[in-house]
Amino acid sequence: MVKMLSISEAWQWLKENLLLAATFSGVVLGVLLGLALRPMELEKETIDLIAYPGELFMRLLKLMILPLVIASLITGAASLNAKMNGMIALRTMIYFITTSLLAALVGLVLVIIVHPGDPLTRADLGQGQQEEKKVSILDNFLDLGRNTLPDNLFQAAFLTAQTQYEEKTVNNTVESIKTLGTRTGTNTLGIIFFCLTFGTVLGSLGKKAAPVTEFFKVIDEVIMLMVNGIMWFSPVGIGSVICAKILAVNNLASVMSQLGLFIATVCSGIFLYQFVFLQAIYFVFVRKNPFRFWWNLFQSWMTAFATASTAAALPITFRCMEKNRVDPRISKFVLPIGATVNMDGTALFVTVASIFIAQMNSIPMNVGSYATVVLTSTAASIASASVPSAALVLMLIVLSAIDAPVQDVSLLWAVDWFVDRCRTTNNMLGDAYGAAVVEALSRRELELMDEAKYKTEEKEREEQMKLMAESADRKDSDEEALIGMIKSPSNISNGSRVEVQEVITVETSTDEEDNDEKTKL
Repeated sequence: MVKMLSISEAWQWLKENLLLAATFSGVVLGVLLGLALRPMELEKETIDLIAYPGELFMRLLKLMILPLVIASLITGAASLNAKMNGMIALRTMIYFITTSLLAALVGLVLVIIVHPGDPLTRADLGQGQQEEKKVSILDNFLDLGRNTLPDNLFQAAFLTAQTQYEEKTVNNTVESIKTLGTRTGTNTLGIIFFCLTFGTVLGSLGKKAAPVTEFFKVIDEVIMLMVNGIMWFSPVGIGSVICAKILAVNNLASVMSQLGLFIATVCSGIFLYQFVFLQAIYFVFVRKNPFRFWWNLFQSWMTAFATASTAAALPITFRCMEKNRVDPRISKFVLPIGATVNMDGTALFVTVASIFIAQMNSIPMNVGSYATVVLTSTAASIASASVPSAALVLMLIVLSAIDAPVQDVSLLWAVDWFVDRCRTTNNMLGDAYGAAVVEALSRRELELMDEAKYKTEEKEREEQMKLMAESADRKDSDEEALIGMIKSPSNISNGSRVEVQEVITVETSTDEEDNDEKTKL
């Protein structure tokens, strides 16, 4: 009897979590198939064909990002008042900055304790090939402001402002001339700012804006239904991406052996942050089981790992947050911002990688150097929110700050395909846990808003009922007055009263019947 019950429970769980089980099976199958096919040394065309289903899957997910961000932000901001939007934005940014700093500190402690950088490893890996590139954290912050306030909303859908550097020879001296240009790519920050502002003003208009708000709500629901359909393609897509990536890496065994300690340090820091610090933060603020919350995010976790993109996993993260019963007004507000700004996993990676390169080159580090690395990694991770290949830019900034050789950055790209996926899961989880924490901090204000909204709706219903009652009373009084006029006795001037009997004749004959009568006469 007990055995039958356990089988029944397992079958019930499998039916409820069929997509999750299929996606996990796709991940495992992709890894095993990639390792099994490596000895065959497949041609690039064959690997491209294996990667093709995964490419289509990622294109579908990216197709959903822009309409989902626009609809979710406008509906989320419109459902809150301006003061509430400001408070949520402030709490969100404080959370992202604090957790990025915490992640960088975790990476710092681990890289000091493990000490993965060794001059012998440097000799094995050889010279780095990364060319020195002009970077500036100040210019990154200035670009952040320019992209937050775009001058053309439609242009922001496919172009992003970026400071560019051109080397020109002036009087036999090579000078770097700074110009403001654009690069291809969606300016997500600008779209987020516009949608938040638009939604906030839309919500302040009240009933007049109800049709527009309902329009965006319907778009949001339609996009989420489309995402639900796309997710059933995820087992094949994710397995395809992982398999093709394993097949495309050259000298996998030697690279893993040479940089194994570095990989172990980064991944242990990432997973320590995920399973200890994030869980503790969630428990302290939300007072619920954090591991149940993480389990409901596992579908999004696997998608983020396979695609190496928090933005690509965003549609699935929204769906997972519904399972965790996080207030959609908060999740629709926090998640799009976090997918663009929050990079705590990247801050941890850049901290470990920068100190690893310094250790390989026997560069002495003191407390001031460590503080510079942590603070620069945290600040640059926020400033580089709109920068492509942000990890590369961040590492160049940090290495320049501690006078470490920037050309050694290229030595880590051989394993970045794997480490990038791990740190992306950190970024995604940081966004989701941030939404839960912000909701917990904003619960009182949300309850007051709901109460005020309920009172307003009750008052409107009472006024409507009152108007309907007054209208009915007025109609009854008008009918009584009309009946009184018909049946009222006429008064004579000498005081006597004569009752007049009124006869009302109703003509029911038609014109044709009248003509027939006249003809007979």
